Amino acid sequence: MPVIKCPRIRHPPFHEWDRKAQKCGLRHTVYAVNGDQYTGEWQDNLKHGKGTQIWKSTGAIYSGDWKFGKRDGYGSYSVPDPVTKEYKKMYTGWWENDRRGGRGMYFYSNGEQYDGEWSKGLRSGWGKMHYKDGSVYEGQWLKDKRNGQGVLLLPNGNRYEGGWKDGKKHGPGKFFYLDKGQLLEGTWVADIPKCGALVDFGRDNASAPTEFPLPEIELHDPAAVLAEAQAMFEDSNN
Repeated sequence: MPVIKCPRIRHPPFHEWDRKAQKCGLRHTVYAVNGDQYTGEWQDNLKHGKGTQIWKSTGAIYSGDWKFGKRDGYGSYSVPDPVTKEYKKMYTGWWENDRRGGRGMYFYSNGEQYDGEWSKGLRSGWGKMHYKDGSVYEGQWLKDKRNGQGVLLLPNGNRYEGGWKDGKKHGPGKFFYLDKGQLLEGTWVADIPKCGALVDFGRDNASAPTEFPLPEIELHDPAAVLAEAQAMFEDSNN
């Protein structure tokens, strides 16, 4: 019986070269054409798992989790100081789809600091912000602005508790003037108090109280006054 031999199928050499070039698993430092470098894990030729990226143009470093070529998971981002050249951490926390997402802490170049929730790279959710003038805000955020309920503590001890919209005091709130020993409770619209009641509050312990205490005013129909104030607030939003 005759024996038929079939020739072995030979693939072009570039098939093997391409297979070896596909990065998968832990690899040593890989340099991009623009000088960027990455050291870490790969999957299907994409950064995936744990790894560290250094951008040549800025010198910035990201070290943490990757998912299919994008920063995703937990990681830290640092940049070199323009004077000392030492690395300063700018953000430590969670990432989603290559942007800050979830809980994380951000250190601003002017010394300010935010610790809280993020969404699509913006402050959104609950967070605490330390400003360079010494004031502190803790509360809700939306698209990088104070929005919802929150408390703003000023350097002199005065504070505001209440509603916010687009970064400004808006809605029912209380402003404690602890230096004067007074409390303003009312309704704000775009940072301006539109209506409310000002009363003495802790006057004996105030550092700079007013010369005379506030006179007591007796309202004959408090419900009507409150209804009128609410109507003014609703009209301002329309």
